[in-house]
Amino acid sequence: MSSTMNRAQAGGMLLALLGWVSSCVTTFVPLWKSLNLDLNELEVWTMGLWQVCIAREEGAVECRAHGSFLALPPELRVSRLLMCLSNGLGLLGCLLAAPGLEGWRACEGKPKLKQRLLLTGGAALGTAAMATLAPVSWVAYNTVLDFWDNTVPDIVPRWEFGEATFLGWFAGAFLAAGGLLLACSACSMRTAMPQDTLVCPEKMGVGGWGRRMGGKKGGDRENER
Repeated sequence: MSSTMNRAQAGGMLLALLGWVSSCVTTFVPLWKSLNLDLNELEVWTMGLWQVCIAREEGAVECRAHGSFLALPPELRVSRLLMCLSNGLGLLGCLLAAPGLEGWRACEGKPKLKQRLLLTGGAALGTAAMATLAPVSWVAYNTVLDFWDNTVPDIVPRWEFGEATFLGWFAGAFLAAGGLLLACSACSMRTAMPQDTLVCPEKMGVGGWGRRMGGKKGGDRENER
């Protein structure tokens, strides 16, 4: 396999791992939304999928878990499920694609199996990317709608984007790029030709060729008679 293909596989695996780790961090950190209170600038509220935290200026952070799952807004309920699905698919994609990399001895000598593993791993990573981008974008969209809602008085504080929103977008992009590189490298792999279909003239002795030619001439003489 060419060095370009090796670099593509290494880059795809690196991006996939980076995207998976970022997706896991996005799932559990309470930084999907942030709220600065004008009445009390010493406190900053942050919200995640699992809890709400209050960070005070002296450094103390107090977090409280959300109540009932059914009491959550629809976007948070769906985001929980999709982000957990994304984490599982991302891990599965990395585990499937790793044996398909060039140099992995577990599947050495099995190019077709390596190709299938890379394609399956790339597909799982692509699905994980969509499962990450969808909830993050949905929460961001609702945050924008609530921020520009004219029915809410201006004195009421508005939720804004948190750091996890941007991290989730990067995670989805990394997962998609990694899965695409792995899938493209699988499509470019050349399956090895089976050994039993090859004929090596070097392995046939001169006597073998002579016997074949002699047998052929003898058969021709019998036909002439």
